[in-house]
Amino acid sequence: MVDKYQEISALLDILKTNGKNYDLEKIKASFLYAKELHEGQMRLSGEPYIMHPISVAEIVANLGLDTDSICAAFLHDTVEDCPDKTNLDEITKIFGSDVALLVDGVTKIKSINVEDKEEAQIESIRKMLLAMSKDIRVIFIKLCDRVHNMRTLYVKKDAKRRATALETMHVYAPLAHRLGMQKVKQELENYALQYLDPIGYNEIKAHIEEKYGKNVNFIETLKSKVTEELTHTSINFTLGGRVKTVYSVYRKMYNQNKTFDEIYDFYALRIIVDTELECYTALGLIHEMYKSVPGRFKDYISTPKPNMYQSLHTTVIGKDGIPFEVQIRTREMHQVAEYGIAAHWKYKSGEKSSADIDTKLDWISKLIDTENEAIDPEDFIHAFKIDIFHDETFVFTPKGDVIALPLGSTLIDFAYKIHTGVGNKMVGGKINGRIAPIDSVPQNGNIVEIITSNASKGPSRDWLNIVKTGEARNKIRQWFKKEKRAENIVVGKALVDKEFSHFRSACSEEEKITIVTAVAKRLGMMDADDLYNALGYGGASISKLDKKLRDEYEKTVKEKDVKETPIVQIEPTVSPFSKRRSKSHGGVLIDGEEGCAVKFAKCCNPLPGEDIVGFITKGYGISIHRIDCPNVHSAYTNEEYATRFVKAEWDAPNSSSYKSTYESAIQILVTNRMSILADISIALSEMKIDIVSINTKNVEDTTLINMTISCRDISHFNSIVARIRSIKDVIRVSRAIGAR
Repeated sequence: MVDKYQEISALLDILKTNGKNYDLEKIKASFLYAKELHEGQMRLSGEPYIMHPISVAEIVANLGLDTDSICAAFLHDTVEDCPDKTNLDEITKIFGSDVALLVDGVTKIKSINVEDKEEAQIESIRKMLLAMSKDIRVIFIKLCDRVHNMRTLYVKKDAKRRATALETMHVYAPLAHRLGMQKVKQELENYALQYLDPIGYNEIKAHIEEKYGKNVNFIETLKSKVTEELTHTSINFTLGGRVKTVYSVYRKMYNQNKTFDEIYDFYALRIIVDTELECYTALGLIHEMYKSVPGRFKDYISTPKPNMYQSLHTTVIGKDGIPFEVQIRTREMHQVAEYGIAAHWKYKSGEKSSADIDTKLDWISKLIDTENEAIDPEDFIHAFKIDIFHDETFVFTPKGDVIALPLGSTLIDFAYKIHTGVGNKMVGGKINGRIAPIDSVPQNGNIVEIITSNASKGPSRDWLNIVKTGEARNKIRQWFKKEKRAENIVVGKALVDKEFSHFRSACSEEEKITIVTAVAKRLGMMDADDLYNALGYGGASISKLDKKLRDEYEKTVKEKDVKETPIVQIEPTVSPFSKRRSKSHGGVLIDGEEGCAVKFAKCCNPLPGEDIVGFITKGYGISIHRIDCPNVHSAYTNEEYATRFVKAEWDAPNSSSYKSTYESAIQILVTNRMSILADISIALSEMKIDIVSINTKNVEDTTLINMTISCRDISHFNSIVARIRSIKDVIRVSRAIGAR
């Protein structure tokens, strides 16, 4: 007789090894239910789909999670992939509300009314965060799901591999880091790097294998020497060793501009003891045995990392001249270092409602509050990454309390970290007793004091461009949202009116209200004033609303006589085309014959939203230029060419001839730094921007990058420029003339 549980025999062995009181019947039932629902479904690898939930359940079990978590791992794709066979109500009836909550938390949003795939992705992440705040096990299961997806990502097409790897690097690896789950984080990072930069990954992997091959017995020799010394003490210890991961080396080399030989913690020895006192005793013993490297000691026991990590780190040099790191921690610290908050389930009671857990997860609620204020997907991801995946700066209050801030945080960020009221009443600050500008960036060990005044009128709008953390930005926005609504509405309406001035025909005030109200409702707001308010306090960006406004404009404003737009003194009255009907070619309305070829001039690369003019060439049709193109003005002063100009303007975005993207040239001046081009490419990839061509030129200690990119219109181009300007070491970004 065939064992119907044969496929989960490895999982059942893991559960026995864990030695916890699992409800095996419930786990087996969830497996059979999932297998039945996924019957006939196959993965791209060719194996039955049920093998994926089984693998996820095994990873969940290895984390030591409870019965409901394992059941949810089996069922996590059923609602999404088998909607005609089951739903959350059915799962609640069979397996209980807790399992249903977990399944719902990891189910992606498909039916939500969003504009594109990017917004759908953001809404799914927001949903996951909300479920995570109710039950942290949601993110554990999601991370396990992502680990197995990354292990089998090789079967996907290249574009899908890169998109999944990018999301993993920007969302899931940072979440694992913030939860202290180092094993999961490292595996996700290494897999993601293989697809994002395969050349860099393979190069560093080869370096590691070569270096390790030359010193293959190095760690074992260290362990033998340290064991000999520690056995002379009364310390009960365990020794381990490791070689730095490929991604960790990659990050240090490219982010800190280090060479491979400058990675001092390539080798590491880990000493695990029983008590904190023994940690410091072992540290003293190591420093007696080996010479320490100055500036390479870190005490994360007295000052834990925000993700609860605690350990002593010191870098020393052995007698053979090879530097290595020694990490010293207690057994409990080691559990947290490996499993993060999941160690609570693996080694303790696993009661999700414990006060200890709630305290350690306060940051999740703050994260949700912060990110929910960001309407724009790009702003959301940017704030998300800063808030959960950053290098820390540790500074002190005047009373000696330690405050951890993301690297690069300002005095304003510090003030809001202390308390919302402190930030709102801030009028100045001091660093080490000296008055400092409010945009100053404190360094490690600085004593920071915030000067407040009850007479303060509140934060400035400019602070939104200064602060580093999403928490501070959210609190500033909340203040403006609450205290300055009337002012926000005026500011927001002015931004929208300016946007309307770029449309092809004027709108009445009534039509404007109809259009803005429709856009507001698409964003989940009540009326136009809510949208104006969001624009005014920074919760929404006008450049990201341009397409929605144009869409509603086309729906609301019917075809009207288009007022002739003057073209800076260029009157094409003599042109043989001037008295004929306008015909649309490539998204442009021109006065001319049907079938006439239209091309976009490479000297200025005009984009929708910009004033344009046509020029009749000899044998090449009509060339479309920006109205401010230098070639237009030089040609118009020539009598022979002046009569060749023809009126041209952009057709409606929804017209049949309108193109989805147009090419534009962009010039970027950057400081010479390894991976700066990769940073720019990744930023463009995140925005779904195609790079048509690229070339670079070194100018002393800088590099000039000329790119031709695809974009929708001038507003879209401006948002791309703003994103590139925010990248570290970018000096200048400008519209290029004639770059190709």
